[in-house]
Amino acid sequence: MEFNLQVGMKAERAEQVTTENTAIKYGSGGVAVYATPAMVGLMEGTCLAAVDPHLPSGMATVGIDLNIKHLAATPVGMTVRATAELTEIAGKKLTFTIEAFDDQEKIGQGTHERYIIDLDKFLKKAESKKNS
Repeated sequence: MEFNLQVGMKAERAEQVTTENTAIKYGSGGVAVYATPAMVGLMEGTCLAAVDPHLPSGMATVGIDLNIKHLAATPVGMTVRATAELTEIAGKKLTFTIEAFDDQEKIGQGTHERYIIDLDKFLKKAESKKNS
């Protein structure tokens, strides 16, 4: 199946840091700053936004690998912005360069791989685990 994807596709997403996405709330730390899992979710969602709208109906992507560094803390009240760029297409495997910034500096960077799936087949396989 042909996919309408090209190296260089980009997306950007942002979110406000609130008490709901701090390390304390996520249970990933004891400090009221933007949580690493929140940053990861924002980064993954940004990659998804770059490519999934361009896939045929019934197709989607799932994350298969993530290599990130959380470089700096961001306090409640600031905005975090993530960028993603599709840098490689190898069959159904997509590789992205990802970065995150707060209002002052770069706070995260890394790479993320996603895999193109047939949504129905994927969900049927996942659901079959309940019957095993």
